[in-house]
Amino acid sequence: MLLPQLRRTAGGAGTDVLTAESALVEQYGDLVRLAYLVLPASLNRHRRVLLAHSLVQRALPHGRAPRSAAAVPPQRHAGQPAGGGPALDPLRTEVVRGALAHERRPRVWPARLSPPRALAPHLPLVLGLRLFPRSGGAHETALVQALSGVSAPVRAAFVLGRLDGLSDAAVRDLLVRAGAPDARGAVRAAARLEADAGEAAAALLASREFDACTVQAHPTDLLRRRRRVRLAGLLGAGVVVAAAALVSTGAAGVGAGPDGSPRPVAGAPAAKDLVRTAPGAWDDTSRVDFTAWPARGSRARDDALLNRALAAWARPGRGTQVAYAKDTARDTPPAAPHLLFAGDLDGRAVVVLYDGQRLARYDEPSGTGGARGLTVARVDDADVTTAAAVTLDVRDGRARYLLAPWVAEAGTRDLARPDTVARPLDVSGDGVTAAVPVLSSAGGCGGSRPVLQLRSSSRIAEKHAFLLAGVGDLSPVHLTYTPLPGHGTPPARQPREATGSAALLAWAHLACGLDGVRGSGVRAVNAWDFAEQDLPADGGHAVWTCSRADTWRGTGNVTVALRTDRQSTASAAAVVAGARSTAECSRFGQHVVAGAQWRAPDGHWYLLAAGSRAVTGISVDGDVRANASGRTLAVRSPHGAQVRVSARLSTGGSLAAVGAPEKPE
Repeated sequence: MLLPQLRRTAGGAGTDVLTAESALVEQYGDLVRLAYLVLPASLNRHRRVLLAHSLVQRALPHGRAPRSAAAVPPQRHAGQPAGGGPALDPLRTEVVRGALAHERRPRVWPARLSPPRALAPHLPLVLGLRLFPRSGGAHETALVQALSGVSAPVRAAFVLGRLDGLSDAAVRDLLVRAGAPDARGAVRAAARLEADAGEAAAALLASREFDACTVQAHPTDLLRRRRRVRLAGLLGAGVVVAAAALVSTGAAGVGAGPDGSPRPVAGAPAAKDLVRTAPGAWDDTSRVDFTAWPARGSRARDDALLNRALAAWARPGRGTQVAYAKDTARDTPPAAPHLLFAGDLDGRAVVVLYDGQRLARYDEPSGTGGARGLTVARVDDADVTTAAAVTLDVRDGRARYLLAPWVAEAGTRDLARPDTVARPLDVSGDGVTAAVPVLSSAGGCGGSRPVLQLRSSSRIAEKHAFLLAGVGDLSPVHLTYTPLPGHGTPPARQPREATGSAALLAWAHLACGLDGVRGSGVRAVNAWDFAEQDLPADGGHAVWTCSRADTWRGTGNVTVALRTDRQSTASAAAVVAGARSTAECSRFGQHVVAGAQWRAPDGHWYLLAAGSRAVTGISVDGDVRANASGRTLAVRSPHGAQVRVSARLSTGGSLAAVGAPEKPE
């Protein structure tokens, strides 16, 4: 590891730099943590660690501030900690500015830096090691997902306020100096995130999950490195250019045969290196995910096929159709992946590999003719349910799946018919299902909405039935449900499996919304019935549902729908609001309020509004003005009226409706 020396300016300016250096060294760990948390989550953890250290080390000023600026120290706001002295505030500003610039320009060093610093090497450099913080527990993982779902300015405001103890005014000023586009909005969003995260947020932020100064080190590919060193020693000065080209080709890990098929070359993992898990490992491990899958299929020992699959993943040749799921890394596997399946399926050879973070499915024609295909999707942090099935093939609106070894029962059911029991599904000895229909948007919402219903084995503690919706992606979507308050829901409102009668009824009205998750990298969708109300004018009973689609990358989109007991189960609920990349309707966004216009049976229009458990009152302004205590509101309203709905919470705070812009302070 090569670390740069912190530069000092000669002469009288050295005093300022020495003061800043002292503050930087004293607060180095906190500054690195701040940079690591603000940097975009799309970067891998190794790169974020190095960038965090680089941003902090480059935050040191190059000289004394102008005399006019130094004559008046920056204003200290109430609640701003005194630790670190006046030199710490500009350091924080530089660190946040650099981290924000990386979110805007992730592949280019920020242009704001002065030319001498922009031309400097990006130290520290690490050769031969991969560094990443130690993993935390479930609470830290949930906080990681919540932070990845908000923007970098919001993350910065959250850390500065919750961990560094700065007041809202101080955080706002620092974000303005760092170039954040909406400092006030970032502080408000951070306050909501802080309220949802609870009092344990500071302890979680201080845990090892976010400590980029306490890291684990793993080696890079040792065999590849050794081969390169030996090759460099044998080649003379006259073949330096040829050697560089050879190493570059080896790093790509692929070649192409005369017909364009993938061909393994030096540097890529080979079939002999593949990880093959023992068949019964899932029954004797605490990690029940893709790492516990055994290698199955009639061609699991076909080295030629496996080598072509590995080479295609490294870099596909011409003639290979490639599809990467949204926000899936496109780099080569860091080590030899796990082999999950290799076999013939409906005239094509299919190989499924797993590298610890991503699934890759390679397929080629078993005979002559036909295109080769490669599909890669991220599946990090998969569990008993989200690692229970992989899509092997989709053809003519029907799919065949490879099921996990812990799946004891498999069936299909129609979400549009909640009273119909699941039908058994044929599964081969290798875990391959018969072809079943996938969800399709063709024909609208009037047709069937088929999903898989699986039950895990009694040999693991997670024995239960659960639903997976095949939308054509590599990984089916896990469906869950949270019932109405007072209907058996615990205070924590943890989602449960969507196999009960209330869950199936809710999903019968919401199933059409699953068409929108195709191709967006969604791992699970939870339907939360957050409120119910009796409708005016003898309109019956209504239920409000917030459906949250969580992606593998941690962000989530929500839609709010309204259904009534006058609708048939085949009728889709009316979507009344929505928001993208939000923490709403999740563990870190447990409060929600929404409004909608509704036409009563007598022809009159009403404005309806409802809120979740902690809502104590609802207000409406705009073309219609009204207030109501409690969690629901219904008031006569002209059709098309423009209104703003807000709610009061039992905590004393206020809440805007889902999808509504924040009010200015």
